[in-house]
Amino acid sequence: MKLSILALLALILSACTSTGTHDSLPTNIPVDIASIPDAVPIYEPRTRAGNPGAYEVLGKQYTVLADSKNYVQKGIASWYGTKFHGKKTSNGETYDMFAMTAAHKTLPIPCYARVTNLQNQRSVIVRINDRGPFHENRIIDLSYTAATKLGIVQRGTGFVEVRTLEPGQDTAQQSTNNNNLAAKNLYLQVGAFSEQTNAINLQNRIQAQQVMARQIMSLTQQGRQIHKVQVGPVKSVREADKLAEMLTDLGITGSHLVID
Repeated sequence: MKLSILALLALILSACTSTGTHDSLPTNIPVDIASIPDAVPIYEPRTRAGNPGAYEVLGKQYTVLADSKNYVQKGIASWYGTKFHGKKTSNGETYDMFAMTAAHKTLPIPCYARVTNLQNQRSVIVRINDRGPFHENRIIDLSYTAATKLGIVQRGTGFVEVRTLEPGQDTAQQSTNNNNLAAKNLYLQVGAFSEQTNAINLQNRIQAQQVMARQIMSLTQQGRQIHKVQVGPVKSVREADKLAEMLTDLGITGSHLVID
């Protein structure tokens, strides 16, 4: 069910409606960031606020997941700070940029996730209590503190893995050596098709515009052949954003980062 006009307006006005790019740094930091502990997963009922079945922001519709179990996603993280500090989050709480929290577009609120910086292997646990970031190629918006501990504040963004955690689950950090980006390529995936012909048509459409190298990755998922059209590789968040804008100009939307 879509949000009512009032509920949608409340969501749009909430803290996580940032575009997924960071805002200003705090001029006064009243706490020792390094001493702030990770969030600890506990059982919490899903809040009514911030958890519609589906909602729409900036012309795009999002469906909130039924639960957070076994969710893993890799992509680009951003952060939000002083611009939203003290304002309401999507579930009605007050955003504290010095707390270990985050915003996500589709995970149920509240829930918990381990976020790992894939470039330096730093890892934190955050409590997700907000919606966003509403930027084409961002998967999570971190609090200032979480982003600082991951080492992505100065750049504003970073390549991360988001892995949900359940209450009572062993939260000891798993080895992420096999996620080292130095040995992997980053691509924007622009489509996935069961019919190879459709994948080839999209590949040819992109090739005609001389955008960048293209590839089709074919694999079997749950007994079905899937043909994924990918563009890249890209070497940085800035390059990924620029490429996504070029694809949007061609009418190709919904691209997302994949790591091979």
